[in-house]
Formats: sequence, C-alpha cells, structure tokens
Amino acid sequence: MNELLSIGMMLKSEIGGATCVVERFLGGGGQGEVYQARMNGNSVALKWYFPHNATPQQQKIIKKLITIGPPDDRFLWPMDIMKADNVSGYGYVMLLRPPAYKSIVDLMKGRIDPTFSALATAGYQLADSFLKIHSKGLCYRDISFGNVFFDPANGNVLICDNDNVAVNGQSQSGVLGTPRFMAPEIVRGEKPPSSATDLFSLSVLLFYMFVLHHPLEGAKEASIRCMDVPAMNQLYGSDPIFIYDPNDVSNRPVPGYQDNAIKIWPILPEFLKAKFTQAFTKGLNDHTANYRVKESEWRVTMLQLRDSIFYCAHCGAENFYDDGKQNNCWKCKEQLQIPVRLHVGHNDIMLNFNTKLYPHHVNKDKPNDFSEPVAEMVQHPSKPNIWGLKNIGNEKWVCTYTSGEVNDVEPGRSVSIVNGMRISFGNQNGEICA
Repeated sequence: MNELLSIGMMLKSEIGGATCVVERFLGGGGQGEVYQARMNGNSVALKWYFPHNATPQQQKIIKKLITIGPPDDRFLWPMDIMKADNVSGYGYVMLLRPPAYKSIVDLMKGRIDPTFSALATAGYQLADSFLKIHSKGLCYRDISFGNVFFDPANGNVLICDNDNVAVNGQSQSGVLGTPRFMAPEIVRGEKPPSSATDLFSLSVLLFYMFVLHHPLEGAKEASIRCMDVPAMNQLYGSDPIFIYDPNDVSNRPVPGYQDNAIKIWPILPEFLKAKFTQAFTKGLNDHTANYRVKESEWRVTMLQLRDSIFYCAHCGAENFYDDGKQNNCWKCKEQLQIPVRLHVGHNDIMLNFNTKLYPHHVNKDKPNDFSEPVAEMVQHPSKPNIWGLKNIGNEKWVCTYTSGEVNDVEPGRSVSIVNGMRISFGNQNGEICA
C-alpha cells in the first residue's frame, strides 16, 4: 500500500491548534491509512483519509463526533482533525491502541486462546459500550471483526473506527456495514443502518466470539460453489436460516467442514444458547428490534455466563454450571464435581478458588458496578481443604447458619463456607448451596 504521509511530517490540529509528528505507518483499510504519531509528548493514532474519502461531509461528521464526545473510555474516539500544509485532505487523531489488545480475527485464527471468563467479560463490555452509544441517539453502523479489540488476559475491550458513527436512522455516510455482519434488511436494501441493525451485528459478533463460526453458515453455505454477490444476498439477506434453528434443521453445520460450531455449541449453557436462538430466529428479520436481543439483555447474560464458570477437577478446563445438567467435562470427559455456589437473587455464583464478588453481585442498587471487589475466596492458612469468603469491602455482613446461630463478618474478616448458610450483604441476601 502506498503511504500517504511521510515519516517525520508535521501536521497541525484544526480545533486545538496542537502539532503532531508522524512516527510510523501502522496499516491501511478501505477508507484510509493509520499512523502512529506524537502529539503533546504522547503517542497517538492518526487516521488519514484517501482523497476520495476526504469529503466535506465526512469532515462534518468527525467534527460533530468530537463535539459529542465518546460514550465511554472504551471508544478510541476522534480527538481532533489534522491537516498538513503540503498534503491535500485531512485526518484525525485518537488514542493509540495498546499492543496487548488483539482482534477477533486473532481469536478466529487461533493466535490467541482466551479463557471463557475473558470472553464473557469482553462480551459484557461490548454490550455495555453499544448500549451507551445507542443511549446517545447514535448508531455505530459497522460492528465487525476489524473494529473491536480486546485484551485476551482479562477481556477488556477497545472499539475503534468510530468515524462512521451517525445519528440513529440517518444515512450520513456511505458505510452500510461489513458483509456477514449486516442485518438482513440492510442486505436486502430495505433499511439504513440503525441501532436495531447494530443489535443484529452485535449478536453476530458475540456468536463468532463464543462459537468461532457465523450463525447463518451451515449446509446452505457449504453447498454454494461460488460465493458471489447473489449467493451472499440470499444467504444473509433474502433467505437466512440460523444453523441451530429449533424448527428448521435444513441449515445445520456440516461435519468435516464447519466443525467449530458442531464442537462448541453443545458446550454452551442453555441460557446462552437461548439468547443466540432468539437473536437468529425471532430477531432475524425484526426491523423494529422487538425480538432482537437488547444490549441490556446481553449484559445480564454475559454476567451470568461469567458467574457460571467452574473448573474440572481433573484437567482444569472451564465448564459452565447449567442448573445441574452437567455430567462430564467437555474436554477430558471425566465426571465433573460441581463446586459450592452462592445463590443471590436469581443467579448462582460458582465459588472457585479465584472467585471475587463485586458490588453488582451484592447490591441491588449497583447492577453494573465493577469498581472494586467486595469479597474474595480465601484458603485457610493451616487447613488448605477449608475455604472461606473474605469481606474486603466496607460493609458488615450478617451470616445466619442452619442452626440459627448468627455471626457478624466485619470488613477484613473471613467466614468459612458452610452449606445452607445465609449471608446478608446489606440490601441483598445470598445462600450457600452445595
């Protein structure tokens, strides 16, 4: 690819008046090229548009986005418009993505191997971030592999290429989305991008993350000899069928060709499969998004998924607690030993050796608070087979045993895990279940 800018070139910001120096070329895409630059002593990312994309309309969009500001700090949002004296066109600067963050393509190709816990965290943060952008009356328009990055160590998410964000339902740019991620109504040319079509794209992205496969690519895709535009329009637009549609088996994955879906789908808990089934059956052609899975629903589901994880005692593989339906580990096939769990509200939190509780677990008034852990599992210092729950928050707990005995657990203290014990965390109660 030809580089539009040269290393060492100096550019000036249009709004803030700062200067930046181009340091190195990072890569290019359909709209322009991305560079690393230095501005105000900090490294930033600089996107410079190809001449045919550097339109006054696009510049107006960037300025509006800068004025609106990012929905949260997970968005690598446009910060300022940049121009050069000796190069036509313009670009914009945004925060630079740290090297630890990887793309979903890295996941699909097996270059990274994150835990299910990290994937659930990433899924939660994605749903939470797109809920925030939609709550501002905006739609992202192009949720896909290339625009989402996450840290495989912990699941933290960053979202880039925000220059195509637009007011919900308004066609302010020519970007309709990425093939395979666009909602069927966009593929058919019936609707422009909107928050409703974003919901479909988000569900596709989450399906890719957990199943490593596209939700509509089964036997129908396997039978296509030439994946040309008419074939893609039929597969993703005019006649889409979910590969695990409970009422239509015609598009099941083909063994030997679409094995990721065949191997992974049975591993997932029923509550997660139910959300995917809703997204790609009732929600498939739902223009109004009445049946598409909402961002808030995905948040709840991803939290439930993370809390349901427990480890096989034989091989250490992550398994999912699914109302006691599990018998054998999906990886080593040995019989599973279900650990003790904390039942809070409608949820079960598996008390693994590394489990931490957060405000959202124990406080009904803080449903999405991950600020600081308030409890953690700890091992008895002299009796390693005895585990307890340590209060590392600021509020006193009250524990009631089946015998009727009541004990207070002050901050900094621990309580041994006893089956049937009830814990009052303040405005939320839990019970230990074996």
